[in-house]
Amino acid sequence: MNWYMAVLKKYATFSGRARRKEFWMFYLIYLIIVVVLSIIEQVIGIPGILSGIYTLALLVPTIAVTVRRLHDTGRSGWWWWIWLVPVIGWIAMLVFMVLDSQPGDNEYGPNPKAAAA
Repeated sequence: MNWYMAVLKKYATFSGRARRKEFWMFYLIYLIIVVVLSIIEQVIGIPGILSGIYTLALLVPTIAVTVRRLHDTGRSGWWWWIWLVPVIGWIAMLVFMVLDSQPGDNEYGPNPKAAAA
């Protein structure tokens, strides 16, 4: 939960860098919560309401952590828009998200991996 809370504490921080672990742990916990909310919605008969509110509430931190992850790989946050290109864009973004951190400092800040070690 620490990785999830760390992202939420940086709610609208689009500067800096985010490690792979921070990005993927946030998305894993986010996905688990959405699945649990969806199950609850099905049980009580209000499909899409709770998970929709949750998704909307976390839209800004989700974009922010993705932009910081792009920064960590040495890319501009503007690459976030590649999601809009069906299939090819999704594949490219997935590749960007699994790439290792750019070693050393880059124009977006110091390497968070080096600071954690």
